[in-house]
Amino acid sequence: MIVMPSFKFPLVLIALYLLCAGCVAPKRTTAPYTLLSCLAMHPFGRSIINEQHNLELISSACQVGFSFEGTTFNLHVSLPSWLHHNYLQYELDGVYQKRIRIDSDTFAPLVIKAPSAGKHTIWIYKATEAHTGAIIIHAAGAQNIKALQRPSAPLIEFIGNSITCGAAADASEVPCGTGVYHDQHNAYMAYGPRVALALKVNYIMSSVSGIGIYRNWNSDGPTMPQVYENTGFQLQDQQRWNFSTYTPQIVSIALGTNDFSDGDGVTPRKPFDSTTFVQQYIQFVQLVKTKYPAAQIALLSSAMLHDRKRSLLQNCLSAVKEKVDSLNPAAKPVALYFFEPMQAKGCTGHPSIEDHAILASELIPFFKKLLP
Repeated sequence: MIVMPSFKFPLVLIALYLLCAGCVAPKRTTAPYTLLSCLAMHPFGRSIINEQHNLELISSACQVGFSFEGTTFNLHVSLPSWLHHNYLQYELDGVYQKRIRIDSDTFAPLVIKAPSAGKHTIWIYKATEAHTGAIIIHAAGAQNIKALQRPSAPLIEFIGNSITCGAAADASEVPCGTGVYHDQHNAYMAYGPRVALALKVNYIMSSVSGIGIYRNWNSDGPTMPQVYENTGFQLQDQQRWNFSTYTPQIVSIALGTNDFSDGDGVTPRKPFDSTTFVQQYIQFVQLVKTKYPAAQIALLSSAMLHDRKRSLLQNCLSAVKEKVDSLNPAAKPVALYFFEPMQAKGCTGHPSIEDHAILASELIPFFKKLLP
């Protein structure tokens, strides 16, 4: 008897092939979750990669941006061991959201939720100043996450004191007179970032609370001319800032409020010395010009000074302009802006968030004329 070979298994395969000939593999419904190393990020502002290969945000409003998909964005952050807490703030899809407190004993990633699925952009900002301490970023995670760079645009560097920092401006979460000094910092809402946002330009902030040109609010130093070249604006800094990192078209300098301060009532305080102030200010502007030879220098007065002090500061700034212009005849003349006097409503006599909006509204037309 002849036994015919069995074709049952191949016939099943053929049948399945015919049934699925028009089938298409199902689409992936969500993008893959990716953890992005801090080394792939593009920070904007003063920052460093530390010895542990993590990113440290240092200066006020130092920022990093990302695009992602879905509703969840994770940021892996920590603080230096000596720092109890610090603050970030963020902008989602071009709209400012809020400040976020980072505590030293928090080890879980910071989770930020988007209101809907789809594609999003997020910008994370350091809400506090350099002297508050760094915020350390290890990684960021989300679906289809990508690091963003700041769009190409003119750049303004804002040099100043606590007013420029946005210090003591935001008492919405921690009332004035409670907590610690940086609990009311809000760099994003300070006048500089507001001006930059209105004019669609980029900005970096080089500001330190209590600092002055030749003396600070209650001490003889270290002053801004002494620390400006150091990455963290600290006299003991070993790391010098690389000024080739950015090329601002405008450098705005708003110093003098603390030089005019009467001090804390404890530390001995000599009367204001206008000659020393003008001389030191001229030297500092000349230092800035060595870093950014083509930049337009703009000197701002102080809205916090009134009457005689206000007039004296304006006269000093006019003298600085005259001397710097004579020393640099081929350069753009120094621009001056004198604020209207203000009765500040923030903590400890500082401008509030609402006051910063007023300062910015004064400055927007001034800076608009200076932009190329």
